[in-house]
Parts: sequence; C-alpha cells; structure tokens
Amino acid sequence: MAKIKFTSALNRFFPSLTEIEIQGSTVREVLINIEKIHPGISNYLTDDNGRLRKHLNIFVEGDLIKDRQTLNDHINADDELLIFQALSGG
Repeated sequence: MAKIKFTSALNRFFPSLTEIEIQGSTVREVLINIEKIHPGISNYLTDDNGRLRKHLNIFVEGDLIKDRQTLNDHINADDELLIFQALSGG
C-alpha cells in the first residue's frame, strides 16, 4: 500500500488526519480511498469536476504529478505520496 503524508494545513479541517497507508494504482484511486476514511476531504482536494484544486500539489516519490485533470498518474504499492496544500496570503 502507498504511504500518504499530508501537510499540517489540512489538520485545521481534519484534526484526525495523520500519515496513512492506502491502496490504489492511480492518484485518483488513492484520493477515492482517502475519502472513505476522511469523508469530505475530497472537497478540499478536488474541484467539482474532479480536478486537483489550484493551490494543492501532490508529489509521488518526490515528483510533482503530471495529470492534474484526471489524476491518472500511476502509483506503485510502495510509493510515498505527499499531499501539499499551498498557503497564500500576505
């Protein structure tokens, strides 16, 4: 199973969010399975069309995913994903 890490910015909305292991062969499948554990998190990660939100990045093994539209980047069982919510403001 892939290891998923989250930036602490998401803890504001999901206080119980911790590093987890999730099954999935694509980024989309991983996000669907995260939603099952943390209902409502998809609203913070993807828009109404299922695309990755503008101020969110996902890294697989340290590389930024390429497919922000359909989230079909391949995931290996032992990959590490970092879901990174950018902070903005001034």
